[in-house]
Amino acid sequence: MTTTPIVHYFDYKSPYAYLAQAETYQLDQELGVQWRPYTLDIPKFLGAAKLDASGHDTLDERNDHQWRRVRYAYMDCRRQANDRGLVIRGPRKIFDSTVAHRAFLFAAKQGTHRAFHDATFERFWKREIDIEDISAVERLLEETGSETADFRGYLNGEGQTELARIQSEAEEKGVFGVPSFLVSDELFFGNERIDRVRATANRISNLEL
Repeated sequence: MTTTPIVHYFDYKSPYAYLAQAETYQLDQELGVQWRPYTLDIPKFLGAAKLDASGHDTLDERNDHQWRRVRYAYMDCRRQANDRGLVIRGPRKIFDSTVAHRAFLFAAKQGTHRAFHDATFERFWKREIDIEDISAVERLLEETGSETADFRGYLNGEGQTELARIQSEAEEKGVFGVPSFLVSDELFFGNERIDRVRATANRISNLEL
């Protein structure tokens, strides 16, 4: 494996991050990847929204431009998901993913993070889990092999501190969205950049030999 660390930033509420996971696992097998949760503040750049059962936005905070961007993004992601045999159903509100992200870090300490990671992405985009619901996330941790006796304490203690540290370090490196990849100090955004991530990591590693 390469001696050059590749850091991958994801957010469970990003459909593009979900679509990037298969290629990122391949990259991990080839070169080694470190997974890091990064919590997007979607209302900050796309406005807040919450849909009722009929699909009407009850907050009415997004402008027309923002809605066009959001509608296109989901259309684009569904096309890609169909090609990959994945399901992407747009959520009816903007979720806060910090609970699920801290749970990922908790699972990582036990080596059960991949199973939790895959299940969280799949179920969230099928609308089968509320990633803000601590009990639901805790049950998924248990289902995917984690011992959860200490989870509640971790969630509002070490987990909160660790996620804040990761978020701060990511933003210092220039991270603004997901999926993102950091190779040394070079930042790449989007799953279409994975080939360039691979080439950059190999180039830097060869220079280090």
